[in-house]
Formats: sequence, C-alpha cells, structure tokens
Amino acid sequence: MTSIENKNDVELVQKLNKKITEVKSEIAKVIVGQDEIIDQLIIALMSKGHCLLVGVPGLAKTLLIKTLAEVMDLKFSRIQFTPDLMPSDITGTEVLEEDQLSKKRNFRFIAGPVFANMILADEINRTPPKTQAALLEAMQEHKVTAAGVTHTLPEPFFVLATQNPIEQEGTYPLPEAQLDRFMFNLWLDYPTYEEEIKVVQTTTSGYNAKLNKVVTAEEILVFQDLIRRVPVSDNVIQFAVKVANMTRPVNGNSPDFIKQWITWGAGPRASQYMILAAKSRAVIQGRFTPNIDDVKAAMLPVLRHRIITNFSAEAEGISAVDVIKKLAEETNKLI
Repeated sequence: MTSIENKNDVELVQKLNKKITEVKSEIAKVIVGQDEIIDQLIIALMSKGHCLLVGVPGLAKTLLIKTLAEVMDLKFSRIQFTPDLMPSDITGTEVLEEDQLSKKRNFRFIAGPVFANMILADEINRTPPKTQAALLEAMQEHKVTAAGVTHTLPEPFFVLATQNPIEQEGTYPLPEAQLDRFMFNLWLDYPTYEEEIKVVQTTTSGYNAKLNKVVTAEEILVFQDLIRRVPVSDNVIQFAVKVANMTRPVNGNSPDFIKQWITWGAGPRASQYMILAAKSRAVIQGRFTPNIDDVKAAMLPVLRHRIITNFSAEAEGISAVDVIKKLAEETNKLI
C-alpha cells in the first residue's frame, strides 16, 4: 500500500484542500446553491471520472460547468447533441489541402470540439448510438482515431453529459454498458425559494462577476496523481466491495429486497469508483485516508445508474434510489 506520509504528499493534501475551498468560493459568485452537485463534480474530476447530470432545462447546468472550467483555467467546449450529429462533428475530420508552392494535395486533420479539457455533452440521449459511441470511446481511451491516425486528447479530460428527464420522445437512451462508463449519475434539483430569489436578483441586474483563475491544468494533473497514491485500509475496501456485491440478486448474501426488486446489480466498476470517490472526498477535506463514511457518501451517485429494477419494483413504485437508500440502512450492519 502506497503511503501518503511523504512530506511532499502531505503538503499537496493541504494545498489541494486550500485550492478547492478557493474554487468553491469563486463558483459561488456565479452559481447559487447546488453545493452537493459542485462537490461531486470536483470529486469526479479529481478521480479522473466523468459525470452524467440529469436535470430539467434552466437549472444552470451549462453555466455551472463553464464556470468550473474558467475557475480552473481549463479549455471548455460545449457540444449540443442533435439527431443529425455525426461522429466526425465531435472528434474532428480530415480535409484536403493544396500546398501553394508544390501544388501537392495532402489531408490535414481538423480537431473537433472534443479536443478540450472540459466537455459539456448537452442532451447526449438526443443523438444516435453511433455518435454516442464516438464520445464514449474518447472518454475511455482519451484518444481519437481518424483515418488510421491516433490523436491524443488534452489532459485533464473531463466529460459532463446531460440528459433531460422530461422529454423522452425521439431520444436514444444510453445502453447500460455505456452508462457504466460514467463515474457518477447526478440529479440536479430545483433551487429552494430563497436560492431562487437570489438567482433572479443577480441575473436580472447589472451584476457581472469577475472570476479568478485558482487552479491550473498542470496542478490538477498533480492532484489526480496524488489521489491514486492515497492509502486505503483493507476494511474500507472490503466495505465497498460488499456494498457492490449486495446489489447483485444472484449473490446468495444479498438481502431479500434486492432479490425481489433488482434484475441486474452493479459491476466491479462500482467498487472501484466508490473507493476513488472516497479517496478524493477525504483529501479534499484535508484528511490523509478515507473512511467508511466517505464510501457511503459515494453510494448514491455511483450506484444510481448501475442497478436495474425489475417489474415488481416498478409495480410497487420502487426506484433505484429507494433501493440504494434501503441498502445504505442494511450496510450499517456490516460496520
């Protein structure tokens, strides 16, 4: 197990804690509330994961990710997914150019919008599977291949894909195998009454926030490497694996309600992401190793899109979130 007792790593933990506090302070100049969503986005970024954000229109999803990119001094790119969007519209395309002197013709690669640090994939379920797959391949490999040539994407590379839960006509739902590529599934709620008053006051006045760049891309890469070096005790890893195991109805040790309501449970990626999220959460809070509470905090966003309820659950009005909450109560017996 790698130790974080190294003096440089201890200083890095303190530096990361300070930087994230500053990042949140800058974001608060523009975004009202949504503290939990902001925390989860930062955790996913530090863990080298990607997020699927579900929310109705008008909840500042684009503004949030754009603000986060600006404060972190990262190149931001927004892709609006539509039914006629082609893979090359995302990854880039080859164009034929003629040299003015030699008159020779050559192909030149024009990079697409995916060549950025922070990508907002707006309404990803509006585009056909072929185009969805192009983005998901880039997310997994951090590379794009065009005309047999592989192009490496800039680091850090973070994708925030959004889905609208209301209009489902003419959409192409992401297959489960592709949903599994996302570290977190986050649901954006409406602001509270007081928060909405503040939103209206700031957005209908001449207020124009001046954002300071707090973190650089190079620093984020250093912090991402730091997260991987964070030590985790065996009992915390065992807890995360037990939680993932309990979601699987084929497992003899899973609770009766899992066998009754779940068709498919979470795969090994769930255990991995719960531990990575726990590491990031601990370090962001200035601690040197995660505990079981950190894993519990990651259960809902990690498992929400990884467990599939069956007809019995739907008939009883039981959602994946209800199952996870019941599972969280069950896990108290494991401690």
